Amino acid sequence: MSLTCSSVVNARIGEVFAWHARPGAIVRLMPPWQPVRVLREAPSVRDGQAVLRLPGGLRWVAGHDPDGYDPPHQFTDTLLSPLPGLRWRHIHGFDAAGEESTLVTDVVDTQVPASLLCSMFAYRHRQLAGDLAAHSRARARCPEPLTVAVTGSSGLVGSALTALLTTGGHRVIRLVRRPPRGAGERRWQPDDPDPAILEGVDALVHLAGASIGGRFTADRKKEIFRSRAGPTRGLAALAAKRPASLRVFVTASAVGIYGPDRGDEVLTEHSERGTGFLADVVAAWEDAAAPAEAAGIRTVRVRTGIVQSPLGGMLALMRPLFSAGLGGPLGDGSQWLPWIGLDDLLDIYLRSLTDPAISGPVNAVAPGELRGADYARVLGRVLGRPASLPVPAAGPRLLLGAEGAREIALASQRVRPALLAAASHSFRHPRLESALRHVLGREPRPANPEPLPSRMT
Repeated sequence: MSLTCSSVVNARIGEVFAWHARPGAIVRLMPPWQPVRVLREAPSVRDGQAVLRLPGGLRWVAGHDPDGYDPPHQFTDTLLSPLPGLRWRHIHGFDAAGEESTLVTDVVDTQVPASLLCSMFAYRHRQLAGDLAAHSRARARCPEPLTVAVTGSSGLVGSALTALLTTGGHRVIRLVRRPPRGAGERRWQPDDPDPAILEGVDALVHLAGASIGGRFTADRKKEIFRSRAGPTRGLAALAAKRPASLRVFVTASAVGIYGPDRGDEVLTEHSERGTGFLADVVAAWEDAAAPAEAAGIRTVRVRTGIVQSPLGGMLALMRPLFSAGLGGPLGDGSQWLPWIGLDDLLDIYLRSLTDPAISGPVNAVAPGELRGADYARVLGRVLGRPASLPVPAAGPRLLLGAEGAREIALASQRVRPALLAAASHSFRHPRLESALRHVLGREPRPANPEPLPSRMT
């Protein structure tokens, strides 16, 4: 069976081909709802090999065929690993559709059902278009590529962000706590960081920190606090010694700084901090970046909302329940839920790195405000399942304890991205339904495919 999927993206053919040839492309194109993960990227789309992990311990080895390599018009990969009864030959085609646009065409010869492939390629084409647009806006603000050091690069946000950066032509140096495995990694000891880790670095992104999931025991609270304030201050002090070379220090933060319940108060970057354990943690976390700011380095604190991805966080926990028809709002569903799509969060980090007008705290939340009950209804609609079984507040309290439930599961924060709105920031998914359909592969397919951004035949 042969399947052809095509769409037009607003970028020149040379840039579209280059995006696919850079590190991180296969990571950016991997649908998050599929149980497939990238173990090793191909070093070249001319003749390299990529290795993917499949369920059951199987591996998919994709080998690029030199005979199908014709830059900037085409590259080809075939299945090399022995998977019984399966063949795969994938031609990635690119043709100029105008001076500033490119027709992207995927032609696949395989026995894999078209019903599975169509949603995958629709996702890939949307990702490509969104990433190219984000990189185009970033280049307009910062034409030259950056060398970016990143902590927490193996996490949900870090792995996606490093892939976005490298496909945009930036160099990423991963700061890791284990022995480095190559030139792209440097050893970072949070308690005593080596000044050499910032040698030749233009920008620093600090994402590392212990998960806030789980019960708020005394030991757990100490770990959450220690993993944020101390390491951040150490990096900020290190950055402060390099004010002439380091352009920007971007550190993760959280909307938890506003406290667990501010009622219907609209919270912007100028709002006062709240009370409670997480508010104390985040305030100390943000204050720890002060040495870099005092040294004149542009410093950005990304106050992240609830990230939407089936690979982790809230959506990963709730999706199985909703898919089984057991979903519903937490508690009475009246709490405000400050959410953000993963790709929109990455775009905010990219803008923080490349826009000299962005500094200080930034609310990384979508502009589409909603409450917990609204979230449940939208998720149920996207999955085609009922969302009428509310989870009593006693449930989160049983799992997280009273403090954890109040601060995490039942928290209510009506946060708005005021700074980004004033900067005319472009969101890929300003509404929840669009964000969920994209990451869950549930985009609607109308009878007439003409208006779709990706055409399937």
